[in-house]
Amino acid sequence: MLTFFALIIGILFGTITGLIPGIHINQISVIVLAISSSLPFSPIVIAVFIVSMSITHTFTDFLPSIFLGSPDEDSALSVLPGHKMLQQGKAYQAVLLTIYGSIAGIFITLFFIPVFIFLLPKIYPYIEKFIVFILLLASLFLIIKEKNKLLAMIIFLLAGSLGALTLNLPMENSLLPLLTGLFGASTLSISLIQKTKVKKQIIKKPKIKLKAILKSTFPSFIASPLVSFLPSLGASQAAIISLGMKKFSSKQFLILLGSINTIVMGLSFLTLYTIKRARTGSALAVSKILPSFSHQHLFIIVLSILIASIFASYITIYLAKILSKKITKINYQVISLIVLIFISIITIIFSGLIGFLIFILATGLGIFCIISKVRRTQLMGALMIPTILFYIL
Repeated sequence: MLTFFALIIGILFGTITGLIPGIHINQISVIVLAISSSLPFSPIVIAVFIVSMSITHTFTDFLPSIFLGSPDEDSALSVLPGHKMLQQGKAYQAVLLTIYGSIAGIFITLFFIPVFIFLLPKIYPYIEKFIVFILLLASLFLIIKEKNKLLAMIIFLLAGSLGALTLNLPMENSLLPLLTGLFGASTLSISLIQKTKVKKQIIKKPKIKLKAILKSTFPSFIASPLVSFLPSLGASQAAIISLGMKKFSSKQFLILLGSINTIVMGLSFLTLYTIKRARTGSALAVSKILPSFSHQHLFIIVLSILIASIFASYITIYLAKILSKKITKINYQVISLIVLIFISIITIIFSGLIGFLIFILATGLGIFCIISKVRRTQLMGALMIPTILFYIL
């Protein structure tokens, strides 16, 4: 009974962290870890709370990205096609596409359970040696696809330099000002300058066949398991690797991102069980709470992932309907300004004045990328270059 109660509370917290820009599951996990010894609950109950919160977050964190242009690390790339669909009156469809991807991601996660248990401990040392070449090829593909390759390379390198600088500065939550500035604040600033008007949102399901969903999630079938057990890699890097595999439409890309987000999070707990490595903040917290990770613990965690994903799907759909109805009734410039001020304050609180300076620089680079008409995927150099340097140096 307590375990189920922890699951429901975790879903509630995952919904909150997904909806509020700047509040991340890692921050909640750290707080829970700090007080876990004083809580009157068994370790598995606390672990279920973290797992259900984390999985729910992978569903709901697309809502502020699509409706407000204010992403976190894992949903940053959804701003590109998501904001475009918002302007077309299709934000609800955009959210549903990410849900389709996340649900597909759950099935892919289940498929990889026996693979990870029996094969991962054997192949892990060999795959790790080749990851830098995979990342270099993916980065090259991104630049080659651009019309203005020189400008794309400059923006990619500038973003990478800013990312490397940011990650080496003495501040907390370094990714918050970096990615919020590059993708969120830059989009909001352009909306303010151009006085963007949001069209009336159409609440209907997107027209897409099951075959198209499967095709869209196939790259995540390869990239997500790969990054889930390698250090310093996450959903954003999996998306970049996937982009190097094929060309995506806006709909396909949103499905892909939904699946990657959920797979990487789900498999991080499996990675913890098989090779004793924590590749996400949530998995790290669980590793501290459950120092002895048994078969029974794994079964409960997998079951929690399944139940949380079902609840999260319905919650996200319900919230998307509400936001679709309300977004046109409020002045979008006012919303953009309020969100911009809010994430600026959040940045100062969690990352300090140095973080706020990074936030301003990142916002400027993001605006430059938009007005240069270079695809904003080049801004992911902020994570790609530091990751490549991590493996080379």
